[in-house]
This record gives sequence, C-alpha cells and structure tokens, in this order.
Amino acid sequence: MLLDSASMYFRAFFGVPEITDDDGLPVNAVRGFMDFISRLVEQYDPDELVCCWDNDWRPQWRVDLLPSYKAHRVVSEVASGPDVEEVPDPLEVQVPVILEVLDAFGLCVRGADGYEADDVIGTLATGARGPVDVVTGDRDLFQVVDDDAEVRVLYIARGVGNHERVDNAWVRGKYGIDAAQYADFATLRGDASDGLPGVAGVGEKTAATLLGRFGDMAGILAAAGDPDSELGPGPRGKIKAAADYLAVAPQVVAVARDLDVDRTGLERPVTPRDPERVAELAEKHNLEGPATRLVEALMR
Repeated sequence: MLLDSASMYFRAFFGVPEITDDDGLPVNAVRGFMDFISRLVEQYDPDELVCCWDNDWRPQWRVDLLPSYKAHRVVSEVASGPDVEEVPDPLEVQVPVILEVLDAFGLCVRGADGYEADDVIGTLATGARGPVDVVTGDRDLFQVVDDDAEVRVLYIARGVGNHERVDNAWVRGKYGIDAAQYADFATLRGDASDGLPGVAGVGEKTAATLLGRFGDMAGILAAAGDPDSELGPGPRGKIKAAADYLAVAPQVVAVARDLDVDRTGLERPVTPRDPERVAELAEKHNLEGPATRLVEALMR
C-alpha cells in the first residue's frame, strides 16, 4: 500500500474538525491522517505500507519544461531549493508532528530529492513483488493503474470511508480511455489544479476520441503532421497550434518509474518501533485516541 501522504493530510486537515493540543497547536490533520491509516490497514491488511513524500512538490526540471506547472500555488520562489507552497498555516505546523508520529510508529516514509510523491509511487508500483494499492485523492495517479500488474488506485476524493477502487474498467467507464492512456488524456484536456493549460478547444470527450482513434500522443501528433491521415481539420489545427506545449507537457505529466528509491524496510510494523515515544507524542499532542486505534490496526 502506497500512500500519497500530502493528498491524505490535506484532506484530513479540511475534513476533520479543528482540535488543538494543550499548547494550542492544531492537530486535526495529524489525527485525521492517523485515523485514515488505521481504517485502510484494517480494511486491506497490507504487508508493506509506505508513506510516499513530496521531497519537492514542484520540481525545477518540470518547471523548466512548463513554467506554468503549479505556478498558482507558489508563495515564494527559492533559488537554492524547492519553492514555498501555499499551505494554510494551521496545517503547515502539523507536518513535522506527522513525521514524528510516523517515525515513532516505524511507518516507512520514502521520498526522492527533486521529485514528487507521485514519482516515488510510480517507481515503487513498477516492478513491485505483488499487488499494489495506491491511496490518493488526485487523478494524476490513475496513470499507474495496471490490471496485469495488479496495481489499482484507492481514490479518496469523496473521503477515505467512501473511497473508490479504480481499475482499468473504472477508468474506461469514467473517461472512455484505458488507464495507460490517462497521462496523455490529462495532457490534452489540461488540469487547472496543476497549471496544465491543455490543448485549447480540446476537452475530455475530444481527448478520449483522439486517443481512441490514434492510441497515444505520438499517434495523435503523427496524424496531425500527416495530411493524408483521418484527423479532421478542426482537431488537426488545434493539435498543431499546441505543438510547443505538446513537445514538453507529456514529460511533465508522466510520473517517474525508475527512481533510485530504497525498496528495503517497507514492511508494515505490527507494533510501534518506539512505544514510549508514541505515548509521549500522544499525550503531548492530544492524540491518545488515534494512537490507540493505529496500534490496534497494525497489530491485527
């Protein structure tokens, strides 16, 4: 089980009522994230569990290719490291506590410098030893769904308790494409939440139609450049007009699959690595209930 950690703690922050510890520090995201993990472990009983982390939420190499990538989320640019993302102050102060809790429990955290959690997920899901469940609220990761490799997405956009199990049939039923085509589909359609403009005049239906007829982005571009192809003049003009965007966007949208990520030590702990530290953090941050539930979930 691969957790898109930021996706989960953002949803915990906005979905769990505000609560503080004795020092007034908000802890609703911490509590919610812990309870999310407990529910997922209880339901799916994974033998390996990885909290995948954004070491860089907006990698410079993606920005170099497409400057609009996540630009609307930038609070300030940093020359020597990752740009500062717009994060509500009451959530930002909870992230270090989340990391402390994960460490005390012995829950594996994996990130890769210069890459997003999506890239870590794509890498760990590729060539995994067995079935993989990817937990996320972001559609970007539909591209890793692979029935043959038994990789699916547990999509939590409507909540962890109401998540959907996304396989290829789900993607095809929703968008009219195969999961392997999703990255090209997103490139064509665009995604305002990630600063992807898409191809002007091409929405979901047209994108799905083009992929159905020509297979992938390479096939679409080849058809646009071939005057004898069956591509109509309207879509042809739109694809040609977006040539500069389409030359770089597929690399931005596609998750990495071949990062040097440590695949050892991914086992789900059955007891906390540091029980005393867990107890200290639980008392300090008003986490007694979530800590007890997580201990019980891990032991099952």
